[in-house]
Amino acid sequence: MARTGVYPVFENKFKIGTKGRTSIDDDMKAVSSLETFSVEIDGNVEEWSPMEAEGWKRRMVTGKSLTITLSGKREIGDEGNDYVASNAWGTGSDCDTKFEWEFPDGAKLAFDCVLSVTNPGSGDATDVAALEFEVHSDGKPTYTPAAAG
Repeated sequence: MARTGVYPVFENKFKIGTKGRTSIDDDMKAVSSLETFSVEIDGNVEEWSPMEAEGWKRRMVTGKSLTITLSGKREIGDEGNDYVASNAWGTGSDCDTKFEWEFPDGAKLAFDCVLSVTNPGSGDATDVAALEFEVHSDGKPTYTPAAAG
C-alpha cells in the first residue's frame, strides 16, 4: 500500500548488485551503515526560438542522467558494503553493476549503473572508517510505482 505524508530520510532503502550486471534478485544486497545520500538529476534541455513564439524560447528535455552520492561507514562482513568497498580497485566493466532505490512509499527505481568508489575506508585515527561512493545511471531506469492501497 502506498503511504502518504512526510517521512524520515532513513526510510529510503538502497541495494547494490553484488554480481555486477549479471546480478539477479538474490544478488541485490543492502549496503549497511549508510548515513547520507544526495541525488543529482541532470536534464539535457534543448532550446529553440521559432518566429511564431514572438521572441519567447521553446524548450524540451531531450535526455537525462542520474547520480546518487552515498556515504557512511565501512562495515567489513556486510555483503553490500564489502562489494562497494572492493570495487574501489576496479576499472572498465568491473565497475558495472545494478542498483535499486526503494522509496518510503513503496515505489522503486532500478537501473544499470557505473559504481565509483571515492573513499573505501579512510578517516582520522579516532574516526570510524568511511565508505563513500557514487552511483551513475547507465541507461534508462525502470520506475515501479507503489502499489495502490
